[in-house]
Amino acid sequence: MSTSKDFRGTGVAMVTPFKKDSSVDFVALEKLTDHLVVGGVDYLVVQGTTGESATLNDSEKQEVLDCVVAKNAGRLPIVFGHGGNNTQALLDGFKTMNLNGVDAILSASPYYNKPTQAGIVAHFTALADASPLPIILYNVPGRTSSNMSAETTIKLAGHKNVIAVKEASGNLDQVGQVIKHKPGKFLVLSGDDPLIVPHMALGGDGIISVIANAFPAEFSAIAKLCFQGDYNKARVIHYALVDFIYMLFEEGNPGGIKAALSILGVMDDHLRLPLVPVSSALKAKLEKAIVEIKSANLV
Repeated sequence: MSTSKDFRGTGVAMVTPFKKDSSVDFVALEKLTDHLVVGGVDYLVVQGTTGESATLNDSEKQEVLDCVVAKNAGRLPIVFGHGGNNTQALLDGFKTMNLNGVDAILSASPYYNKPTQAGIVAHFTALADASPLPIILYNVPGRTSSNMSAETTIKLAGHKNVIAVKEASGNLDQVGQVIKHKPGKFLVLSGDDPLIVPHMALGGDGIISVIANAFPAEFSAIAKLCFQGDYNKARVIHYALVDFIYMLFEEGNPGGIKAALSILGVMDDHLRLPLVPVSSALKAKLEKAIVEIKSANLV
């Protein structure tokens, strides 16, 4: 079992490549895995929201995980997304999933049900009690319609099997409260690419990133520079990438990042319904931005 130190730095929320017929493109998935490992990210996150996990069945999720584990060949730690709004179904999943080669579980706070803070604590406590691997909490109220408060995160951080939170509330005051009051080894990871520098300036431990799919070396450099205390250089890279980051989300995630990866030649640009590819206008903007970023020689 991995320890929390494995998840400092830059994790990447991997997309799931699809073929034109919507089946999983395992050749492209292997190519993406190598692209990220060679690019210098610190760990891989498989089947998070960016991986379109909501549209894959359990068998497909296992096949995607197995493919990444095999191609990674132990080079980087791997986190597997296992979240939802049916607590019992998640507990049952622990009994059937093959988690060999996986180092931690990323689990989003329950969506749609809108549980109280007490309900969120009870949900994650049940998962942490049953999980064979450490849990990374995921607070993303923009998708779940329910914020996991700083107090709730801190309470859950006291569980021996809860090692980190991916904080995507966009609320730096909340991030700061978690960092101030958390137990010593508990990690606070950003879930918002544009906020990595202020997040780490507050004492955060890194990020689980979307843009790192496209620019793993460039984005990973920001976290490394922040750890070194060189915020001047970190800001240079941040400002070179930030407009591109906002473009990625103009028409939803992962449409933007998949378009970028197709421009970079890593994979084809296919999504599963209800998601569709980005517009030709946005893709042209992304292509221009990619050329500018590559020509800037940021790392």
